[in-house]
Amino acid sequence: MVTKRLEGEIAPSGGPSAVVRSVFSTVGILPLLLVLAIVFFAVQEPRFYAAANITNVFRQSTYLIIVTLGQALVLISGGFDLSVGAVIAVTSVVSARFMSRYYAGNPDGEVTSVIVGIAAGLFVGLVFGLVNGTGVARFKVSPFIMTLGMASVGSGFALYYTGGSPVSGMPPLFTREIGTGRVFEVPIPVLFAIAAIIAVIFLVSATTWGRYLYAIGGNMKAAFLSGIPVGAYTASVYVLCSLLAALAGILLTARVSSGEPNLGASFPLQSITAAVVGGVSLRGGEGRIIGAVLGALFITILTNGMNLIRIESYVQEIAIGVILILAVIIDRLRDRWRV
Repeated sequence: MVTKRLEGEIAPSGGPSAVVRSVFSTVGILPLLLVLAIVFFAVQEPRFYAAANITNVFRQSTYLIIVTLGQALVLISGGFDLSVGAVIAVTSVVSARFMSRYYAGNPDGEVTSVIVGIAAGLFVGLVFGLVNGTGVARFKVSPFIMTLGMASVGSGFALYYTGGSPVSGMPPLFTREIGTGRVFEVPIPVLFAIAAIIAVIFLVSATTWGRYLYAIGGNMKAAFLSGIPVGAYTASVYVLCSLLAALAGILLTARVSSGEPNLGASFPLQSITAAVVGGVSLRGGEGRIIGAVLGALFITILTNGMNLIRIESYVQEIAIGVILILAVIIDRLRDRWRV
């Protein structure tokens, strides 16, 4: 005799498979992936767990973490942003050019030169965010088409603006303090990342803006009918995402000591992968910021470990792509198993 489970009936919870499903649907597979990656690379390459490399991993992860914070917000709202890499590139060359030109005319004004360059870079992020947000929210352009188009525009502009060459001549203060500086032995970029994490978590969990963000991502039509200004909130998400990408671009520029027109090319795929691996749903309305941060840390550990054991860059791209596909599949399974 075959017994069928009626719809809505809860499955028996006594078996080990039910326990595994319960844990999996709650915390996901990311903690396991982090442990496996750390153990694997530590066994393969003893330098992996050296203090210098651990510090390097945290420093490297800051840039991806900052970009992933913005990407996670856009994903939660029901969209995604493919232009973050172009924002980084344009921010890099514009901030470097403004800094170098002001510094050349005012050699004693290092601090002012840095402020001018940072302001110019953040303005780039603001412009990208406003254009993306207006296109998606006002003119109902698909986020894929809108941000892909802006990615092409930004990449082309960065190359045109610099002639394809790096921009040098920035104030030494910029590289020395922001690029490699430390406060109580903590790298400055790490402090920026920590501040960004705290700010975004507060924004999402303790404000009306955050509650509306999840409502819009979960059901945009219902959010609109309930009186939420969907257009304004959607546009604001893209602005915030681009500003965070611009911040990452400024920090990366300080790190490499020049404005690079090709900077940031890998960030769109990596930031989406990090957010999805961290439990942010591609369908919107679901995900935790801390999970996205851990996802970015996992991607950085993976990249760092593969570099240490000398895996070619194109193989690394394959690995990131496979992880993204698996993360999407896992996201679907979590929805199916969630009760």
